[in-house]
Amino acid sequence: MLTLIFVIAAYLLGSISFAVVTSRAFGIADPRTYGSGNPGATNVLRSGKKAAAALTLLGDAAKGWVAVALAMHFATPDAQGVLLVALVFLAVFLGHVFPIFLRFQGGKGVATALGVLLALNVWLGLAALATWLVVAVVFRLSSLAALMAAIGAPIYAMLLGLPREWVLACAIMSMLLIWRHKSNIQNLLAGKETRIGKKATE
Repeated sequence: MLTLIFVIAAYLLGSISFAVVTSRAFGIADPRTYGSGNPGATNVLRSGKKAAAALTLLGDAAKGWVAVALAMHFATPDAQGVLLVALVFLAVFLGHVFPIFLRFQGGKGVATALGVLLALNVWLGLAALATWLVVAVVFRLSSLAALMAAIGAPIYAMLLGLPREWVLACAIMSMLLIWRHKSNIQNLLAGKETRIGKKATE
């Protein structure tokens, strides 16, 4: 019963879209109506409101961190506890990607994934973040940075010796992240991907 409660709560928490909430608070257009149409921090940044984008990033990352941190705090130190954390890990991420409050049309999950990884293991989170930052600074392409971080996450988890359930959860999350970026992959291959900081023109 505890596992079910945690999983449902994590999904509902993940379903809160800080891109939409923050945009309304700042009085800017719904992020689903311009740019990539994705309710995430990168698209909010295209509105020109850096503060709104920063708060979106913080909020989306925080909900992932809170869900996993609470699960780890209350989980028993056994196989069942490890499984609970893995399920909550995936539930909060799936809530962001398929939010019930937005008719299951959510963001791509990059910030939420970062929050989840930092809560799971700080070194895992920092490794993924470092990967994102290096690629983003060099190429100024958020999608490429996210893809590289996604590919690296399960590898880092394995190298850190984390439980196999958590490594598997990382792999599933990474595959979902890559799938959610399928249109970005097409744009990258065609040389049409929008670079970080560029305002939306639609």
